[in-house]
Amino acid sequence: MTSDFFQFEADFVESLRCIPMQVRLKLDTCGVKLKLPHWHQFSQAERQALTQMPCSTAEEVQTYRDCLQALVTRHSGEPAKELPIDPSPPWLAEDAIPESVQTKADEVGHPISLAQWKKLLPIQRFALIKLSQSGHENRNFPPALAEFGLL
Repeated sequence: MTSDFFQFEADFVESLRCIPMQVRLKLDTCGVKLKLPHWHQFSQAERQALTQMPCSTAEEVQTYRDCLQALVTRHSGEPAKELPIDPSPPWLAEDAIPESVQTKADEVGHPISLAQWKKLLPIQRFALIKLSQSGHENRNFPPALAEFGLL
């Protein structure tokens, strides 16, 4: 996983007022439902640390979860809700474009081919999945397509 932010996140990266994609990926990886009010309770240094902590190996995932839950509990008095961890998350699958992504890409007039999907990094596929979900602010979907070379 990368410690870089996406260009489409530039409007909030300096302040970290929103949860960046790299942290959202780590949340899905470790199975913690962190809400924006939780994130806002963290100090700038705590937010920065969460962007930089590794969360790839089983040990790192457990350490990340423990650290995150300790922060949430310290700030709010109770841990965040935990979610099941998908053993085969769709952003790691190169052989199928999730329906939500293809539907959103079609809506904006830029369908994605399987060859293009395969060339994306897992974090890029994750971002497109998150940006294409209903109930999510989708205005960053077209900028993400451009940033990932899909236009």
